[in-house]
Amino acid sequence: MFETLANSSTSLITAAPTRRNLSFFSTLRTFLSLTGTGALLLLSGNAASADTTISAARVWPAAEYTRITLESATPIQYSVSILKNPDRVVVDLEDITLTLELENLPGKINAADPYIRALRIGRFKPGVLRLVLDLKTEVAPQVFELKPVASYGYRLVLDIYPAIPLDPLMALLNENATITPQTGGTADTKGDVRTQDKANKSSESAGKTKPEIRRLIIIAIDPGHGGEDPGAISRSGTQEKDITLAIAQKLKAKIDKEPNMRAALTRDGDYFISLPMRLTKARQLNADLFVSVHADAFIKPHARGSSVFALSERGATSAAARWLAKKENDADLIGGVNLDVKDHYLKQTLLDLSQTATINDSLKLGREVLAEIGDINHLHKNEVEQAGFAVLKSPDIPSILVETAFISNPEEEKKLKDTAYQDKMAEAMLAGIKRYFANNPPLARSKMVRLE
Repeated sequence: MFETLANSSTSLITAAPTRRNLSFFSTLRTFLSLTGTGALLLLSGNAASADTTISAARVWPAAEYTRITLESATPIQYSVSILKNPDRVVVDLEDITLTLELENLPGKINAADPYIRALRIGRFKPGVLRLVLDLKTEVAPQVFELKPVASYGYRLVLDIYPAIPLDPLMALLNENATITPQTGGTADTKGDVRTQDKANKSSESAGKTKPEIRRLIIIAIDPGHGGEDPGAISRSGTQEKDITLAIAQKLKAKIDKEPNMRAALTRDGDYFISLPMRLTKARQLNADLFVSVHADAFIKPHARGSSVFALSERGATSAAARWLAKKENDADLIGGVNLDVKDHYLKQTLLDLSQTATINDSLKLGREVLAEIGDINHLHKNEVEQAGFAVLKSPDIPSILVETAFISNPEEEKKLKDTAYQDKMAEAMLAGIKRYFANNPPLARSKMVRLE
C-alpha cells in the first residue's frame, strides 16, 4: 500500500492501491514477450521510468549518534530539511520505490534511541518519497553518499548527532564517581585526576626500586571496526567487530578494578567510529595509552598466532605488516566517513608531527604486552612489528594495535569465541600495561584533565 505524506509536519495519508496496476503491466509484458510484438517498446519505456530500489535499510543506534543507511544498486537522489517546533529531519527521496525494506524501516527505530522518537515514511508527491525523523532533542545531522565498496552498493547515510557533542572525559568521570586508591579507602575521581593527597608525596623518598604512580591513569581501548564495518569474517560467519568488542569490554572491566587506572572505550556497542574520531576521543580523554584490539585474518587458513603492532614513519617492517595496515586503514571506506566535514580537531590529530618519542614508548609498551600474550597463545612474530596504521597516529599518546589471533584460522576462531580465552587475553594485555608503567611512570596531567 503506497502512502502520501501530505506535508512535512502532518501524518501519513493512505492513497489508492497501485499493486493491481503493477500486476496488469507485468501480465502485459509477459504476453508481449511471448507474442514477440511490442516487447522492445515496452521494455525501453520501463527502463526510462524505472524507480530506484532500496535493497537494504539499516539502523545503528548509539549514545554518541544514530546512523541510518539506505542501500541501492544505483545512486540515490535526495534533499534534506531540518524543521523546528517540533524538531524534525525531513529527507526527500526522488524516484524511489516503496519496497518492503523501507516499509519495515520505522519498526527498526528503538524506543530507547537517544535522538529519534519515531520515523515516518510515505509518498509526499508524485516521484518523491519522504522520510520524517521525529526527534527527541536538537540534533546536528550529517547526510552524505557513499560509493560502492566491498559488498555494499551505493549508500545514503544519515548520521544523527546531538547538537552538543558528548564529552568523553566527563562521561568517564561520571561513570565512576569514586575509586579506591592504592593506600586504601575511597577518594573522589576529581581528586585523583588532580593528584593524590600529600600523604603519597611523603613516601616518594622511601627508597623504592620501582617508580610510584600518584595519579589516575587513563587507558583508551579501541575495539576495532563496528556497525557496517564488520572487519574480518571467518568462514563460519564470525565477525571481527563482535570479538574485538567482547575482549575490549573485558579489558576495560579489569582496568577499572585497578586502584589507579580507568579505561574508556572508543565504542561500547555495534556502531561505526571513523579512524580519526577514535584518535580524537583518546586525545579528548588525555589518555596515557591507546590500545586498539583486533582479530587478524589471512587468505590462507593456516596462518595463526597473536601479534602486536606500533606505528612506523619509515615503512612497514614486513610485507605482511604493510598488507595488514592497508586493510585496517580501508575500514573508513567500508564503514563510511563524511569527507565533507571540516573539523579542526581532526586535522590536528592527523598532523604529521615528530613522533619519535611517542613511537619509542609505543614499542616499549608493545614489547611488554607481546611478552604477556605469548604465554597464552602462539606468537605470529616474536617482535613488535611496525607499519603505517592510521589509528596509531596520535602524536602524543603511546599507541599499539593488538591482533589477538587469526579469525581466519578455524582453530583460533574457536579460541576467539571462547569467553575464557577472551578473559585470558584481556588479563595478559593488562599485565603488559602494568609492567610498562612500572618502568615508565606517566607524565604529569594537563590542567584541563585535572579539572582545575
